[in-house]
Order: sequence, then structure tokens, then C-alpha cells
Amino acid sequence: MLEELTSKLESTFRRLRGYGKLTEKNIDDSLKEIRRALLEADVNYKVVKDFVASVKEKALGEEVLRSVTPGQMIVKIVHDELVRLLGGTTANIRTAGIPPTIIMLTGLQGSGKTTFAAKLAKYLQKKNRKPLLVAADVYRPAAIQQLKILGRSINVLVYDEGAGDPVKIAFNSISQARQQMLDTVILDTAGRLHIDEQMMQELVNIKNRIRPHEILFVADGMTGQDAVNTAQQFAEKLNFDGVVLTKMDGDARGGAALSIKAITGKPIKFIGVGEKVDDIEQFHPDRMASRILGMGDVVTLVEKAQETIDREKAEKLEKKLRKAEFDLEDFLDQLQQIKKMGSLESLLKMIPGVGSQLKNAQVDEKNLVRVEAIINSMTNEERRNPRILNGSRRKRIAMGSGTRVQDVNALMRQFEQMKKMMKQMNKKSFRGLGGMPFGIG
Repeated sequence: MLEELTSKLESTFRRLRGYGKLTEKNIDDSLKEIRRALLEADVNYKVVKDFVASVKEKALGEEVLRSVTPGQMIVKIVHDELVRLLGGTTANIRTAGIPPTIIMLTGLQGSGKTTFAAKLAKYLQKKNRKPLLVAADVYRPAAIQQLKILGRSINVLVYDEGAGDPVKIAFNSISQARQQMLDTVILDTAGRLHIDEQMMQELVNIKNRIRPHEILFVADGMTGQDAVNTAQQFAEKLNFDGVVLTKMDGDARGGAALSIKAITGKPIKFIGVGEKVDDIEQFHPDRMASRILGMGDVVTLVEKAQETIDREKAEKLEKKLRKAEFDLEDFLDQLQQIKKMGSLESLLKMIPGVGSQLKNAQVDEKNLVRVEAIINSMTNEERRNPRILNGSRRKRIAMGSGTRVQDVNALMRQFEQMKKMMKQMNKKSFRGLGGMPFGIG
């Protein structure tokens, strides 16, 4: 997510750390690099101009504390300005006093509305809400079928009337939600390849008929300023409440995230960070600013862990670790919980200082699959007591998992090293993990 921008900003800050004090010249030199990095990330020119001017004003007016280096001071100022640029505070979805809450999704075709509808439904399920997905895109042949497939995959009801009138479908879905005792209606509306009067009028008609509590504009985060310009036109016609940026796991032209709030005045509420239905994050300006500056995002990492990790299992594991009884069954269980949290690369990038180290490294997700296959090929006795794994057993495990004996041996060496490390850890160390998998903690 914006890796190139992060890399260039980190390089600028490294040079600043070499200065003994802040001067107008080294500030100007640094701001030129920051300006260039933002423009290359496809951030709106006017937004960049205002951002750089604001940073310069604050930098020249700051008295550098003795305990803070010039580089650290500039990083803090840039961080604070990024937070302001991204919206300042987290914007939540409004909910209805009397259910159902109606959420209307709009945007151009190909922006990822239908997929996001399912992601939002899954996200709300985790918040103990009961969503209904509504197929109001009657023009794209595969849209209704796609929504039904996604709905089945997350066990969410999908309301559709086939190729009917979108306004009537939207209105009828509210009655359906009340009958089914569902508290949230998520409306997937039609898009076009470009903005046209017919599409906009249809969206206005739907808005006037059902009076949604929340209208979200879904934009492809990889299209840069095109997304910002389209959002501005939608805002003029619909006056939507918030923005969703999809495909933010890529890096191409990701500057839309830094421009869209300043240009439209509408906050970013969610970002899509992958293709799976779980790959959705509520947008937090302060956390995004920290990620952009290479500071990681530990808060989001911990939240992901708390969502996926079984608290009871975590407590049992803690007791085992204290008694040095950790075995391969525990190892496998922790591995599976880490996989539920998302891709390993995305998790590692949330740890401060790790993102820059990973720039040229290839994080091989297949290694996790290989390890899982090896452990699954063991008997219960072998998992609980790895000491019995002699040569013939290891050969059998390698054949059963489609790997080599060397792979089995490598896994066992790593496991033994981990056990030694666990024995050396102070008991208090386990309390600080907050229920996170040992590998992340």
C-alpha cells in the first residue's frame, strides 16, 4: 500500500537526520523531495501545494526540543499534516434508530462495488449485525449471480427480483429485511463505464425513494486522480456520505487516498486490501499516516488478532508455554490462526520498521502451506511427541505431504529452536502478547 511513496519519504527523512539543526535551506530541500514523491504517487497538484506549504510553515515555526532531532521533528510535522489531509478522525457508518439501516453503494462499473458489498456484509456480521444484500444492478448480466455466490460464501441472504426496476427492488428489499428481522440493508446499485445522465438520475430516484442512512461512493484506488474526479462529480449529484477505496493492496497511483478528502470534502470510511471477503479495513487517518511514513500499524494488527484468535485456545497455549509443553499441534493451530488474519506480507508490514526491510524481499506464502501439509501428514502421537520422529517416520511424512525429507528436517530444527526460545522467555513476556499468535507477538 503506497510502498513507493513510503520508500521515498523514508529516504528523505534519513538525509534530514544527518543535520544538526533545522534551517530554511534543509527544510526546503526536504520539501522538494516530499513534493516530488507525492506528485509521483498521483496526489492532486493543489493538494500537494497546500500540504507542502503547511509543513514548511509549521517546521519553520517549531522550536526543536533538545531530545528531538531535526529529522524526528519533520517526521512528526509531516505525520500530523497527513492525518489532517486524510480526514483527521475516523468516520463511522451512521445507523438507523429504528432498523433497518440502509446503506447504498454507488460508483462506476469495475470499481469493485459488488465485491465490496459482500465484504461490508462480512464486516458487519463481525459487529453482530444481520445484513441483507440487495441486487439492484440489473444491467450487468453477471452482477446478480456474482452477489448470490458471494452471499452464499458468507451465509448472508441476497434479495433480487431479476431484471426488474431498480427503484422498486430497492424499496421492496426494505420490507424483506423487516420480515426476516435483518437490521442492515446493503444495496448494490448499477455502474457504468463512465458517468451518464441516465445512471445518475436512476441513483437519485433510488435515493429519493428509500432515503438511505448512508451513501458510499466506491472507487478503484489504483486509478488515482480519475477516481478523485469521478468522486467529485458523484458528490455534486448525490451528496454521498463517504468514500470506499478498493484495491489498496496494490501500489499503482495510490495517491487517490491522499487527495479525495481534500477535493470532495467527504471522508474515506473503508479500504479494500485484498480479494478475499475478509480483506476490508475501516479507514483510520492516523493509522494510514503511520503506514505511509513506514511506522507500521500495530493497533490494526492487534485488532486483527483479537478478531480471529480464540481466547480460550490462547489461554491454554499460554499455560503450555509456561510449562514448556508446546507441541506441533499447538504450532499448527497457531499457524492456522495467523492465516485467518490475512497475508503474511501484509501482517509483517504492520510491524514498525519491518515494511522497509521487506521492500526487496519475497515473502513466500507457500512456505506456510508446506509446513501445514507436513504437520497434517503426522499422526496425533507424532504431533504431541515429536521426539519419536525417526528416519523412517520422516520419510513417510515427506511422501504424505508431497515434500522432501530435508523439508521435514528443516521444520523440526526450527521447531526445536522455537521451543528453546520459549523456555528462555520470562513468564511476563506471554502476558504482553494480548492473545496474539506467538509468531506475531
